[in-house]
Amino acid sequence: MESVGGTESEAPSCKIEHLENDSVVQEVLQNGTDLRQYSRQVEKELKEVENKSIQDYIKESQNIVSLHNQIAACDDILERMESMLQSFQSDLGSISNEILSLQQKSCTMSQHLHNRQAIRGQLNQFIEEMVVSDSLISIVNDTPVTDKEFLAQLKILNHKLSFVRDQSTKEVRACQDVKDVLEKLKIKAVIKIRAYLLEQISKFRKPMTNYQIPQNAILKFKFFYEFVLTHERAVAMEVCTEYVNTMSKVYYSYFNSYSSELMKLQYDECATKHDLMGTEDSAKSALFSKNSTYKQKSTIFSIGNRGEVLTSQLEAPIIVPHSAHKNDARYPFEAIFRSLQYALVDNACREYLFLGEFFMLKPSSALNIFSQVMDKTLNLLFKNLETYVDHCYDTIALFLCAHLAMRYQLLCHKRAVPALDQYWDLVQACIWPRFEFVFQLNIKSIKNCDPWKFNKEMKPHYIARRYAEYSSALIEISEEFPHELVTKLLAQLLEETHCFLLRMAAIFTTRKEQLIFLINNYDLIITTLMERTRENSKEVDNFRANLHARNMEFAEEILSPHFGGMIQYVKEEEMSGDKKQSEEMKKLENKQLAIVQPFVTSWKKSLDSIRNEVLSSFPNLVTGANLLQLTLTQFVEYYHRFLKLISLNARNQIPNIHYMMVEIKKYKTNFN
Repeated sequence: MESVGGTESEAPSCKIEHLENDSVVQEVLQNGTDLRQYSRQVEKELKEVENKSIQDYIKESQNIVSLHNQIAACDDILERMESMLQSFQSDLGSISNEILSLQQKSCTMSQHLHNRQAIRGQLNQFIEEMVVSDSLISIVNDTPVTDKEFLAQLKILNHKLSFVRDQSTKEVRACQDVKDVLEKLKIKAVIKIRAYLLEQISKFRKPMTNYQIPQNAILKFKFFYEFVLTHERAVAMEVCTEYVNTMSKVYYSYFNSYSSELMKLQYDECATKHDLMGTEDSAKSALFSKNSTYKQKSTIFSIGNRGEVLTSQLEAPIIVPHSAHKNDARYPFEAIFRSLQYALVDNACREYLFLGEFFMLKPSSALNIFSQVMDKTLNLLFKNLETYVDHCYDTIALFLCAHLAMRYQLLCHKRAVPALDQYWDLVQACIWPRFEFVFQLNIKSIKNCDPWKFNKEMKPHYIARRYAEYSSALIEISEEFPHELVTKLLAQLLEETHCFLLRMAAIFTTRKEQLIFLINNYDLIITTLMERTRENSKEVDNFRANLHARNMEFAEEILSPHFGGMIQYVKEEEMSGDKKQSEEMKKLENKQLAIVQPFVTSWKKSLDSIRNEVLSSFPNLVTGANLLQLTLTQFVEYYHRFLKLISLNARNQIPNIHYMMVEIKKYKTNFN
């Protein structure tokens, strides 16, 4: 009620606002016109207008009738058009239904056509698979197996046989029509293939035959074996067995002959149990005689160019015995071993890959067949190696052979051939124990060596030279393939060699001679080791530390006869370090003058004598020059310390340190 009332109260106010905005009302209000009179005037005017309108309608009555008639006629026309359009709409609906019907019929017909075409294609394919053409029959029966056409038709025959076999399981009657024909063609093809493969295998037995040629020829027709394996397994097994038996004999015969011929090329004179590191250099040994063929190549203690079997010669062509005999060539055992093992690697890798490819074998099956082919040969080679190793005293040869086995095993792995792994393990197991045994013999020979049976010479000892060359060879090769056994044996050898050098030094009567002997030997060992090994190797560090200690001791020893008083005084005074009383100082000054006076007259002559003695004591001029420099440096240090300890009176009687250093530089040599 309140809302309605509110609306009714607001309406007059809205109308009043509207009238106030009207221009006519505003004019009336402004002129002060009487509204009632104005209202009567307006009504009169409206009445007059109405009368005029009626008159106008009466005047146009005929036209209005005509217009009414026209409108009625239009209604009739529109009604007829509506009926026509409705009829047309009905016709269009029927046409649309007919189109949908035709579309459905078209889809059905298209599907029928597609199904018929599919069936027709399958039927054509089936008929094509089943039909045995005349060309297939004639080529399989009459064409040689090496002809390309035969191989092509054999693949077609293989396909048809497989297809008919599959369809027979589905009880397709059409298979009976061609089954006999295909079976006869299969038998004919198997017979021809069997004859061809056995003929090719028989070619391996011919003497002086390069069996890689028939092997490559067979590999071109590996589908033959696949066909036989698929359709006549017994024949496939016969071919495989024949191949295995033939190649087993071929490889055995080849490597037996090749191995025996190679061993004839070995040096006539080999290391014996008397050729050990501690053996006297003057001993009657073929290895060290002037006429030794073996020594002309290298000794058993230095590697020389023998290490090339592990580098440039690792995959070099094998030795041809016939050519070697013509050239009167001779080889160390490791070269013969390398040639034999590399021939084995080449042949075994090729054979393993051929077996897997031609006979379509899995890795496990390929290893089994490979063993049947190569076991006799591998046993032969291992027995020959075992026989040689049991009597071998050449540790470098054994060491090189062991590393050759490791490298060839890696080479086989690079070629994806694991078939020789067991063989390489046996080779290693055969070589390393013998290597350790002979190595220990060399260590014992040094340990049991009597120093008193050698001449008293301060030059490098031949045992030190042997040790340096031998250990550097083993260390250099072991850096790429470290071996725990070698590391242990080298440590024992180092210890025994060092002990021998100390025992050998003890036969000299003076300490100076002992030091010269040790320095010469240490220097030789370090120089030889550094030529082939790292500068920070364990052996180099060991002897370098000993050499430094002996050098310092030698410098003291060589200075003592000439400047012993000065050196002794410096040591005593520096050791006491107490402040002296005036009487003691006077006594000390007298002692200092007793040292200074002969020093002034003889120091240059003493330095000349030291220089000559040092340089004449060491055959290595660089070593002598270094020791001279060390000795002079030590002298300058003592002299400087001496100047600090003596009185001013004594100090004024001898040259100052600067003058002394200038004079010392004159003794420096240029051998570095």
